[in-house]
Amino acid sequence: MRAVKANKSYTIDETQKKHYQEAGFDIIDENGAVISYGRGKKVSYEEYAALKKKYDILMEKNASEADGNGDEETVSILKAYAEEHGVDIGRSSSVAGIVKKIKEQMPEGSGQDV
Repeated sequence: MRAVKANKSYTIDETQKKHYQEAGFDIIDENGAVISYGRGKKVSYEEYAALKKKYDILMEKNASEADGNGDEETVSILKAYAEEHGVDIGRSSSVAGIVKKIKEQMPEGSGQDV
């Protein structure tokens, strides 16, 4: 196994593991996987990894909501269009939902494109 900190890397055995870990070295196995993290870090890696995972999930969710809802200006324009043409959009609040409602309620052959 190895003890790694910054640009230092030492080959160690099991008896030296605790000493190097207390000195702030991460302990790495032969396959490159972290066995344990060094002491004295401001934020433990486990805490960082958990927060990073939550952040990534929230960013994905935010991106998918933005894609589904479109921007506020487009939604406002579509709502105004629907109101002007007497189209009931119900509780639709996304670009796709409002466009669907408009297309469903516009008479065939009206010559209107959305």
